[in-house]
Amino acid sequence: MSHRFRSAAFGLSICLLPAACSDQTPGIEPGLATQNAGADCDAADLVLHNTTIYTANDNQWTASALAVLGDRIVYVGDESGIEPYLCSSAQIFDLTGRTVFAGFTDAHQHLEGIGRRTKTLSLFGIPTLAETVAAIEDWAETIPEGDWVQGRGWIEREWTDQQRFLNKFDVDAFTRNKPLFMPRADGVSALVNSRALELAGITASTPDPEGGRFERDLDGTPTGYVLANAMNVFRELIPPETDDYIKDNLERGLQANAALGWTQTHDAGMAFRQIDLLKEIHAEGNMAHRVYAAALVQEADLMIERGRETTPDHFFDLRGIKVFIDGTLGSRGAALLANYSDADHNGFMNRTTKEQVMPVLAASLRQGLQIWTHVIGDRAVRTLLDWYAEARNALPESEWSSTDLRWRMEHAQIIPPSDQARFVEMGVFPSMQPSHGIGDLNFAPDRLGPDRLGYAYPWQQLVDRGLMIIGGSDAPVEMGDPRIEFYAAVTRKRLDGTDGPGWHPELAVSRETALKMFTIWPAHGAFQEHLRGSVEAGKLADFTVFDSDLMTIPEADILTARNVMTIVGGKITFQDL
Repeated sequence: MSHRFRSAAFGLSICLLPAACSDQTPGIEPGLATQNAGADCDAADLVLHNTTIYTANDNQWTASALAVLGDRIVYVGDESGIEPYLCSSAQIFDLTGRTVFAGFTDAHQHLEGIGRRTKTLSLFGIPTLAETVAAIEDWAETIPEGDWVQGRGWIEREWTDQQRFLNKFDVDAFTRNKPLFMPRADGVSALVNSRALELAGITASTPDPEGGRFERDLDGTPTGYVLANAMNVFRELIPPETDDYIKDNLERGLQANAALGWTQTHDAGMAFRQIDLLKEIHAEGNMAHRVYAAALVQEADLMIERGRETTPDHFFDLRGIKVFIDGTLGSRGAALLANYSDADHNGFMNRTTKEQVMPVLAASLRQGLQIWTHVIGDRAVRTLLDWYAEARNALPESEWSSTDLRWRMEHAQIIPPSDQARFVEMGVFPSMQPSHGIGDLNFAPDRLGPDRLGYAYPWQQLVDRGLMIIGGSDAPVEMGDPRIEFYAAVTRKRLDGTDGPGWHPELAVSRETALKMFTIWPAHGAFQEHLRGSVEAGKLADFTVFDSDLMTIPEADILTARNVMTIVGGKITFQDL
């Protein structure tokens, strides 16, 4: 059949926007399809063939060809079956040497933050405390007197000189007249300087807020390291941003995600201001991937009033409410049942109190809204399971919108076996980020001790119980790269291939499981398994194409594989073939 069409050319320049890709991507020669079209041709707009397709469909795990009409898949199968589509007017890609996957989904990220980090100081990947401080000083020199010095991404666990939290003494000398606010990589703690503390009126006599803490010297003086709800007072002081600035961040985030191969992301807590701006982007035709979102619990009343919001093309779906309970393990803010092994406390709860949460749970049951809750420590996990159960028992099922709740726990890094069983009994979905499990290698053994490590980041234990793990990245907390997440899930090792004693390599998952964590299982976590998540006829045409086979290449090579095409709804939103 090769004489009837010309396969797509390789070596093209990168293409990011749907409008740009749809008209300029080469497929068959102009006029050839029309010339050859006949009664025996089956209509298609896009054909991918001569490749390996991993469908994430257990009933047909691999294929070699597929066809798309409009935004739906019309054929999945072998080369002989694709022949009737090759004489249509489709764009036809011979993908020899490439591998097609069901479209990857990042099931936990923060879209606006991904775009924002392209425009502010990024401290990711700096190897020492000294170099981190030097980078902050260089950035501060570019900020006018009186303006805020902002950035994100520092993480002491990866420094090779000193592994301690930053404090105001590190930065005060060069930021005397410039308030500074720089969240740690986890986004649940931050560095502030003396000027910021002064503007906020924070002194030794200031009490810690509920659900947060000001770190202090022995005499009670704040050090400039602040956790969770203690960050809020500084956020409120930073001048408000324009809608144009936030909208640009969202657009940048969409494009960055598409370039990595994400065809959908789950945004774990969008402000309604962001939601409305994202809807503008959608109306303008600039959505480079789909977004499934939860509104912030701080705006739960508005979410309950407005209810679920979707678009007919399934590019945007707002259905959830994001609740925050504890902090993070790295900052010793995660709520543990017993004290930290390296500290004389057990973290904190109540970033959102029970009194605030329970009415939200009841309203969500009545309206069919999905609850997503940030929990990391075992105390937070157990408490939220109790609250979920209490809310369900307090309201007769006859008053529920649906008994199919699919309430989620985001992160859920430390889950004792008894509570793993409760996830199964209650139908709660664990939404987990494999990169946390390998990044935390540098401090989790010290924080938890050997016993708790046996049920920390317990991916395979949960899968063995029949649970679907919804895989994500938590970007911009982490890099947000599907290669890193896939590698972390299947190796449970640092990016250099090392691990540590007692790290339980048996809790890593197979490559088949990892693929489901980023395809069909997030679709279940978004009530969309009938629409997407696998390559099946009738489903939405979302695909991620890599230059190599993630299912068979050596583990280390996963990190250097390259996304060459992202297809969402049959449209190419990124291309670098």
